[in-house]
Amino acid sequence: MKTVISRFVVQAGMLLFCFLPFAANAQEQCVMQLWYDQPARFFEESLPIGNGKIGALLYGGVDTDSLYLNDITLWTGQPVDRNEDAGASKWIPEIRKALFEEDYAKADSLQHYVQGHNSQFYQPLGMIYIKDNNPGTVSGYYRSLSLDSAISTVSYLRNGVKYNREYLASNPDKVIAVHLTANQAKALNCSVSLTSQVPHRVKASNKQLTMLGHAIGDEKNSIHFCSILRVDHHGGTVSYSDSTLVLSNVDEATIYLVNETSFNGFDKHPVKEGADYLNNATDEAWHLVNCTWQEIKERHINDYRRFFSRLELVLDGAVYDGKRTTAQQLKDYTDKGERNPYLETLYFQYGRYLLISCSRTPGVPANLQGLWTPHKWSPWRGNYTVNINLEENYWPAFNTNLAEMAAPLDDFIKALSENGRYTAKNYYGIDQGWCSSHNSDIWAMTNPVGEKNESPMWANWNMGGAWLVNTLWDRYLFTQDESYLRNIAYPLMKGAAEFCMDWLMENPKNSTELITAPSTSPENEYITDKGYHGVTCYGGTADLAIIRELLLNTHAASSVSGNMITVYKQTAERLHPYTIGKNGDLNEWYYDWDDRDPKHRHQSHLIGLYPGLHYLKLDELKSSIGQDEFMQACQRTLELKGDETTGWSTGWRINLWARLKKGEKAYQIYRKLLTAVAPEQDKTPNYRHGGGTYPNLFDAHPPFQIDGNFGGTAGVCEMLLQSSSNRIELLPAVPSAWSSGKVKGICARGGYVVDMTWKEGRVVEATIWNQTGKQRKVTLVCNGREQLLKIKGKNKKVIRLK
Repeated sequence: MKTVISRFVVQAGMLLFCFLPFAANAQEQCVMQLWYDQPARFFEESLPIGNGKIGALLYGGVDTDSLYLNDITLWTGQPVDRNEDAGASKWIPEIRKALFEEDYAKADSLQHYVQGHNSQFYQPLGMIYIKDNNPGTVSGYYRSLSLDSAISTVSYLRNGVKYNREYLASNPDKVIAVHLTANQAKALNCSVSLTSQVPHRVKASNKQLTMLGHAIGDEKNSIHFCSILRVDHHGGTVSYSDSTLVLSNVDEATIYLVNETSFNGFDKHPVKEGADYLNNATDEAWHLVNCTWQEIKERHINDYRRFFSRLELVLDGAVYDGKRTTAQQLKDYTDKGERNPYLETLYFQYGRYLLISCSRTPGVPANLQGLWTPHKWSPWRGNYTVNINLEENYWPAFNTNLAEMAAPLDDFIKALSENGRYTAKNYYGIDQGWCSSHNSDIWAMTNPVGEKNESPMWANWNMGGAWLVNTLWDRYLFTQDESYLRNIAYPLMKGAAEFCMDWLMENPKNSTELITAPSTSPENEYITDKGYHGVTCYGGTADLAIIRELLLNTHAASSVSGNMITVYKQTAERLHPYTIGKNGDLNEWYYDWDDRDPKHRHQSHLIGLYPGLHYLKLDELKSSIGQDEFMQACQRTLELKGDETTGWSTGWRINLWARLKKGEKAYQIYRKLLTAVAPEQDKTPNYRHGGGTYPNLFDAHPPFQIDGNFGGTAGVCEMLLQSSSNRIELLPAVPSAWSSGKVKGICARGGYVVDMTWKEGRVVEATIWNQTGKQRKVTLVCNGREQLLKIKGKNKKVIRLK
């Protein structure tokens, strides 16, 4: 039981504040666990574990168990050539000339001259195979993944013997471990092998396999790795031959796998300046010699739970179902339209589990697949797609109380800023600030991609840096860490803003306003009033929405940092304003053009609604349309787009509908995200239009992209709580299906943490405190009423509202 700084209780329609203990153990969240009654046959049925750097996909086979291994730092390639395409900026005036002559076909064609190389590939590390050498049929199979402990288990009966395996990926001990037991002595008889899809060689020695290899490509210019697999056992023997260890008549055994790569930073050659991966892996393996399985397991659980246990969500009626597998629950939820608040909670917490498990490596954030891929050549290269997907990966970091997991993104943005200065100069002729484009990779590439022959609708977009840095500002809003703002966030925001200030130009058709040219709206295509189908334009709404958000945030950051720069806000006020189209929707283009695909998955022009917050400042900016009109136009845009879209886009739309305070619609889209999608039954990814959730709860873009998982988790928070720096609204979009429940540990901007209980859609009990310990004022919106609260930090002074 803990002491509360300030707490309010709703009684008879009144808000009363009192100083009381919070009964933390009342109505606790039930066990969070995925479980299955058969081994995984396909990737989309496997279970992921990860320690933020190395991870595995667990198939849990009985005759042969497969573990597909990944290391988030194993990529093809080497540092970028910062002189690539120097002088390509000469084409920008030509493209602008074509645009303002309304020759959009010529502008589209010229855009190819302003394209550089495509990203490198994320690579799989290897596979561990555990072959059970005991004969006989199997029964009583059970496979699970506990989100409460980040431990996966497999158990089954063979010839009357019960076999158990436990799997974990430990961050403190930098290891993947598999613990093998049986309920009879000398029952473990198995073979363990280690291999890879990338160039490698394996050597067996006493109770150890050592695998050396490198990413596909020139060995002299590739990231190298060293994997060491070691077996610790009680009873029996362990022999070896070739690349296999054989366990015979063993009572109990633990398999340990450590891995290190030569990646030494985005700007370091992986061979000439590479990390000492051989010694690093050897040191990690030797560290484990004196450790027991129980010690490693305990350290792992303690480390993981200090993050995961910060937030609990209890929805009324959520009960663990031990009779139906997770896959069956998902299928019944889809086919029968069942109400299943447990599955909804499980999916929410699964997103938090995935973020903890894949985002703890400095400078290397979660990629399109997070950490997990079984493919030699991952879909979309497994890269960083910066026109939405990388941003969406971190939407749940702050509001679900996992701010530390965003630290790799901070480092990565810093790397982008260093390479992005050269991109700004080479491709756009801009000497100040930095920019980043549609794709990136571990080498922090920032150039526009496309290799001179791919569509500008995605390849030539250059707003990646401008969008990404808004995540840094959001981190400050949630944590109120002024040192972080001054030393990390603000310099990067300022650099992105400087590029945008130079990239903006006066509109030749209206010199009082500023626009971008050339411009694209990520991956979308227009049809002009003359029937031309194209992608390059000027003054695209998405560009200006991102820049508007950036400039306002940078203006605010400059004030906090002690040196207010007013030109940022002044420039934001001059941006070409939002306009509303003939159908009542928000125009995506400068003109009221039609989309080639009216139901297109991207909704980039709605960034100002979510994840941005500048819709709150439209009246202050003296915009030609106010906040209410803007939100009505956003709603109409979503209505016209419909609900059929991809996984990550579905995740985004949950948040957009929640921001519009449309809880029933947000919940409908959340259910849509949990639509059961069958596994891909061959190794060729299926890119069919769809979206939903695979049996292992991975997002089905399709194929798998992890951003949909993160978007869904963020969306639940957005339904339960919305905030700006000085305002918190409780249950702004709670659906009737969640009419009663409890959340503990959800975060709000301003440094606040909130616990609350609600019944019949109304808050009945809540606690708010400020993590910073500072005295602050915040407007609380609850049950239709507003109150100004004074939160006096950690001095525990009782606050009462009359």
